[in-house]
Amino acid sequence: MRKTILSLIIVSVLIFSAGIFSLDAEAAEYQLRFGMAVGQNDPMYKGAERFAEKVEERTNGDVVVEIYPDGMLGSTSDMQEQAKMGANVSSLTDPGRLSDVVKDVGILNMAYIAKDYQEARKLVLSDWFKTMQDQLQEKGYVVLSMNWYQGARHFILNEKVEKPEDLNGLRIRTPGAAPWSKSIAALGADPTALDWSEVYTGLQQGVIDGAEAQHPATYGSSLYEVADYIIKTGHFQLMTGPVVGNKWFNSLPEEYQKIVKEEAVKAGDYASEIVLDKVESLEKDMEEEGMEIVEVDKTPFQEASEAAYKELDYNELRKKLHSEVLNR
Repeated sequence: MRKTILSLIIVSVLIFSAGIFSLDAEAAEYQLRFGMAVGQNDPMYKGAERFAEKVEERTNGDVVVEIYPDGMLGSTSDMQEQAKMGANVSSLTDPGRLSDVVKDVGILNMAYIAKDYQEARKLVLSDWFKTMQDQLQEKGYVVLSMNWYQGARHFILNEKVEKPEDLNGLRIRTPGAAPWSKSIAALGADPTALDWSEVYTGLQQGVIDGAEAQHPATYGSSLYEVADYIIKTGHFQLMTGPVVGNKWFNSLPEEYQKIVKEEAVKAGDYASEIVLDKVESLEKDMEEEGMEIVEVDKTPFQEASEAAYKELDYNELRKKLHSEVLNR
C-alpha cells in the first residue's frame, strides 16, 4: 500500500514538473492531449505551449490543451492511430507517416523537395496542400497545420562521410515510412526503422551506425555523447504539424474548429522562428561538446536522391509543385 501511494506521488510530481497538467482540464468542455516525441526544451514544445495558451484564451477556457513531451503518450505512429480511433489526442506528426494514408502528401518528406524553410513553408500553405488535408480528413485525420518547421536534417555518425558512396552499408535510423526510408536508401545507406526515443541507446550499443535529424533534436537528445560527426547534407526540410482525429474535431463547434486551425498555423510559425534563431548556436554548442561538423558538396546527394522519386513515382508531382508553387 505504501509503495502504491509513493508511486502515485512520484507520478504526480513528474506530471506537474513537466508542465503538462492543467487544473482547468477537468472543467473544460473539450480537452486535447498534445503528444510529441521531442522534449520540453525543443522549439516544438514551445510552439505547443503557445498553441495551448491561445486556444484556451480564444475559447474562454472551453478548449484546454495538455502537452505530453518525450513520447509520454506513445510513439508518433501510436498517437496518430489513437487520434484516428477517436481519442482526444493530437500527434505532432509528419507527411511521411501520413503518406501511408494519402500517398501524394509523402512527397513533402522526400529528399531535397524543398531547398530551405521558405520553400517548405510555401508548400504546406499552398492550395495543393489544402487538397491533401481534405483527402486526409476523408480518411479520418484532420491536419490542423503542417508548418511546424523542425529544421534541416543531417546525418549523425561515428565516421566521416563526404559523398553518398561513403554511406554504403551504414545502418541509419529512419521513422520507417516509405518517403523517409526510400530517400535514405537512395542516398546510399541502409534505412533502419527505430523510435526516436531509442536512437541514443541504439548508437551507444551499435544497433545502428547513425541517424539523421535536425539540430534541436540532435542536441536535445544528447547525441553528441554517442556520435562524433554531423554531416551537413540538409537532405530533408522537416515540416511537421498537429494532427487530430475526425471524431474529436467534429465534436467542436464550428467556431472552435476555426480557432484551433488558425492557432495551429500561428504556433507553427512561432516554433519555426525559434528553430531558425537557435540553429547556429546549437551547432556551436555541439562542436564544443566534441562533434565535428562536416560541410559537404550536396550535389552528389541531390543526384543520388533521384532514384527514390522514380521508385515512388513522384517525379510528375515534383515537377508540378516546383512549377506551380515554388515558381522554379
